[in-house]
Amino acid sequence: MNESLVDPRIHPDWLRPHSIEWYAQLGKLQGQYSLSWYSTISEPNAEAIFAEEVSQAVRGKNVLDIGCGHGEFTLQWSPIVKHITGLDITNDFIKTGNEANLSNVTFLTGNTKHRLPFESDEFDAAYNRRGPTSSYLDVGRVVKKGGKILGLHPGDGIAAELSEWFPNLFEPISIGTPVLENLKQRLEQGGLGHVEIETIRSMEYLHEPVDVIRMRCFGQAPSIHEWVMEKCLTEVMLIFEINAVKEGFTRHV
Repeated sequence: MNESLVDPRIHPDWLRPHSIEWYAQLGKLQGQYSLSWYSTISEPNAEAIFAEEVSQAVRGKNVLDIGCGHGEFTLQWSPIVKHITGLDITNDFIKTGNEANLSNVTFLTGNTKHRLPFESDEFDAAYNRRGPTSSYLDVGRVVKKGGKILGLHPGDGIAAELSEWFPNLFEPISIGTPVLENLKQRLEQGGLGHVEIETIRSMEYLHEPVDVIRMRCFGQAPSIHEWVMEKCLTEVMLIFEINAVKEGFTRHV
């Protein structure tokens, strides 16, 4: 293990990524879920494919966006949907989304680990773009029979290269396919009918050494980012220079 790289999780201000507390902090720091690092993703690009599938599924319909964040993705469908509702657990994200003040867009705060705050058969379609998989336990109730439910989620083995080349800074990835197994379990428990799961592998190229640290400290307090920069930047720059290709430092996504 590279002892010159610190483990940011030992910092007293560290919050577990994607915990409720972490999202609340990100909302207060930024008011939006906006990535802090710069990178390029190769084709096939799962985000682009998902956006195209959503555009075909939501036209003229009453739609639910699960885990909408600050609503950037939600708002782009306003011109083509009948109505779209964005649901997220983070109050500050919802406040940002509501600033758009569009007549056919609604943003609500809610926890998907509880029963979704909607009537049965309220929506024609729903999608979940990197949102909570707990929503699959109840989403089948709020979407009309035959309505499409689309999802996009990070898979297993994401960023294995980072834990290999920057040990201690990034923790080892889990063995096996726990993310996929959890998703399958949620879908089964939710009683959803016909389900198709497609795995798409792409390459993400981080542009600069500082992007490695920005990614690791995303959503954390500024004190953690400053501490990791001070402790690790020199070594990160060296590792980046040795292992990067022309496009940048590579990680699987």
